Amino acid sequence: MRHLLLLLTVLCASVFSLEAYPGDQDNITLPAVQLRDANGKLINTADLSRDTTPVVVSFWATWCKPCLQELVAYNSLYKEWQEKYGVKIVAVSIDDSRNAQKVPAFIKGRNWLFEVLLDVNQDFKRAMNVNNVPHTFLVKGGRIVWQHASYAAGDEEDLENEIKKITGREG
Repeated sequence: MRHLLLLLTVLCASVFSLEAYPGDQDNITLPAVQLRDANGKLINTADLSRDTTPVVVSFWATWCKPCLQELVAYNSLYKEWQEKYGVKIVAVSIDDSRNAQKVPAFIKGRNWLFEVLLDVNQDFKRAMNVNNVPHTFLVKGGRIVWQHASYAAGDEEDLENEIKKITGREG
């Protein structure tokens, strides 16, 4: 009986995960989790995307090389994307409390232009069903409209194509 209950629980979890039904992501809203930004200001994640501004939410960690490659690529395109599409990028660090102390200096040293939030307890990561980093979401009007896990050079082009779709702008 226990095995049957466990199997049903796993099946239900996979049915309701974002990865299981990528076409239904527009029915999933951004969860409300309290995080701090790199300056210590408290931010409610549900407030990241309340209007029609497209928001890229990228989960990363200081120890993750593909994450850093992705964020460097995003940073190089950020001003252009802001002008063309009005996009906002929010990078969410999942570093633990020990490493999170290093994040403000880490991002300052890289001159990242976008907002960085600290998910020290990984509450937002769990709420967004993120298993591995990097993991990027595109959000508009509080609804998740696209997501991508991992990073390879050129993935930022796929993201830009998705941004074009939801903004109706060709850039």
